[in-house]
Amino acid sequence: MTAGTVAARRRRPDLLPYLLVAPLALVIVGLAVVPAVYSLVQAFFRVQPLDPPTRFNGFDNFRSLAHNSAVLGSLGNTIAYTVIGMALTTVLGIGMALALQQRFRGRSIVIAVLILPWALPGVVEGIVWSGIWDANVGLFNSALTSFHLVDQYQVFLGSNRWLTILLIEIVQVWQITPLSALLVLAALQNIPDELYEASALDGCSAWSRFVRITLPLARPGIAVAMVQALILTLNVFDQPYVLNGAAETGASLTMQTYFISFQNLDFGAGYALSLLITLATLLLSWVVVRLVYRKVEF
Repeated sequence: MTAGTVAARRRRPDLLPYLLVAPLALVIVGLAVVPAVYSLVQAFFRVQPLDPPTRFNGFDNFRSLAHNSAVLGSLGNTIAYTVIGMALTTVLGIGMALALQQRFRGRSIVIAVLILPWALPGVVEGIVWSGIWDANVGLFNSALTSFHLVDQYQVFLGSNRWLTILLIEIVQVWQITPLSALLVLAALQNIPDELYEASALDGCSAWSRFVRITLPLARPGIAVAMVQALILTLNVFDQPYVLNGAAETGASLTMQTYFISFQNLDFGAGYALSLLITLATLLLSWVVVRLVYRKVEF
């Protein structure tokens, strides 16, 4: 075999990896990319099945959304969901990860139990928590009356906008915090023990070690945890819909996408709103990564 033949074989691309990945790539393109492109195009068309034909209308769908009071109200709700959810999830996730960083008997069982809320579908969680917030037989009302904090059962969901948002977001935080905790825990496990031992010899306090070692070196995991919390809270649908129905006191932007598309049958405006939500999710995720993520080398 000549040197030229060997060199030619080395330059020949290996097609096997591409052939193995091709089926999955086709599925992703068929289920994600094609619908996304279709929605992007249809956002600039007037698509109303009860009032054909479909025709191009430019930015009219976006203008109608800007003057829709329900959408504007849901925008404020969604911002509140996102801020509350990201703050609580990040703080609780870091706290849980720090607790699980220490090895103790039954740690694996605790982690397995911890992940259960995240594994449950949002609809199931909404149904479970509806029994807690229920105004007639709810566990929360029962506890308040048992401790004589209230004289009679109260209506919490739907009576006050901000209270409704807080209670609904508590349900979502209960769902997504376990994943944040595991992401941060994975980052903590990569921190060498020698750094903590050296800091202890130098007389650093526990708080100083947390601020100067743990937080900086766990930033990649914290950034990923914050991004996943941002995506889920910004696109919240199941919990407010199950717990509060179509009431505007707790409606989110994704709920408005459903109402506009399938109740009003204005699919063009629904596509436009979903496009705006997607762009906002991408932009805010990029901002979080830029502000929080730092590359760590040990």
